[in-house]
Amino acid sequence: MNRRRTALAGALALASGLTLAGCSSDGGQDSEPVLKVVGAYLPQPVSDMAAGFLVVQNSGGTGDRLTSVTSPLSDDVTIHETKNQKMREVSSFEVPANGELDLERGGNHIMFMKLKQKPKQGEKVPVELHFEKADPIKVDLPVKETTHNPKKQ
Repeated sequence: MNRRRTALAGALALASGLTLAGCSSDGGQDSEPVLKVVGAYLPQPVSDMAAGFLVVQNSGGTGDRLTSVTSPLSDDVTIHETKNQKMREVSSFEVPANGELDLERGGNHIMFMKLKQKPKQGEKVPVELHFEKADPIKVDLPVKETTHNPKKQ
C-alpha cells in the first residue's frame, strides 16, 4: 500500500512538472517579444537627408511593432515602406514572433530629414527604436560609404 502511494505521488509530481514546463515563458506562445538588432548601418549622406538600415530579430513567441525612431541627428525621423518603387511614411512595422523586421536598401527603411550635421564614414549615429510592447532599444548606426549595400557583397 505504501509503495502504491509513493508511485502515485511520483507520477503526480512528474505530471505537474511537465504541465509547468509547458507553461514556461521562454519562447512559448504567450511569451514577451525578445528583440535584438543586427546589421545596422547608415550610408554617408550626400544631402540633408539620410536613410538607416537594420534588422530587428524577435526570438520571442509574441510579435511586436516598431512604432518610431528617435535620434539626435534629426528632429524629423520617420519610418518608410517602399512599394512599387515608391516610398511612403508608415506609422509602424510588424516584428513577427520568432521572425524579423528587415529594413534594407530598396525596401523599408528609417528616414532622417533635415540633418543637424552630415555624419562622415567611420562615425556612428545613435538612434533609439521604440516598440509597442518591448522597451526601447538604443543602437549606434555605423556610417558606411554612400554606396554600401551588404546584400550585394
